[in-house]
Amino acid sequence: MSLAGRHVVVMGVSGCGKSTLGALLARRYGVPFAEGDEFHSDASRAKMAAGIPLTDEDRWPWLHRLADWMSEREGSGSVVSCSALRRAYREILDSAEGDVTFVHLDVPEEELARRMSARTGHYMPPSLLASQLATLEPLTPAEDGHVLSAASPAAELADEVAARLAARDR
Repeated sequence: MSLAGRHVVVMGVSGCGKSTLGALLARRYGVPFAEGDEFHSDASRAKMAAGIPLTDEDRWPWLHRLADWMSEREGSGSVVSCSALRRAYREILDSAEGDVTFVHLDVPEEELARRMSARTGHYMPPSLLASQLATLEPLTPAEDGHVLSAASPAAELADEVAARLAARDR
């Protein structure tokens, strides 16, 4: 199966495994991968590192940069990791040229806290987990997306995503 004309946005709060699954899917499909964190401004990264949650005004330019990047890759398709916590954020990503499918990785709060506390070298401190969970709006039936429990290994999640995308294309 090809992702030509399709973008897969792996979404969820910090620590859910977006980057790991996103990179795996991009390799599987041979398409470009964008780590959403790399599209944040230096000012936004500094705010998060200081434990200050981002505002919508901080996020709008970031989301538009990601949507533009996706549109530039409409022909090949792409995979993006992005928290995409609110529906309004997902609407910006969904405005990219091509079809956009969201894959929300759901992880219990205790496991997220454990994962975030164990990582090193990441600017997102565990203290911001509560604000991310409070901001998270579940996918709605009107959105093209799937919710997966991220308790499984990344390879199994990639198989599940591939199966769901293939079933959708039948």
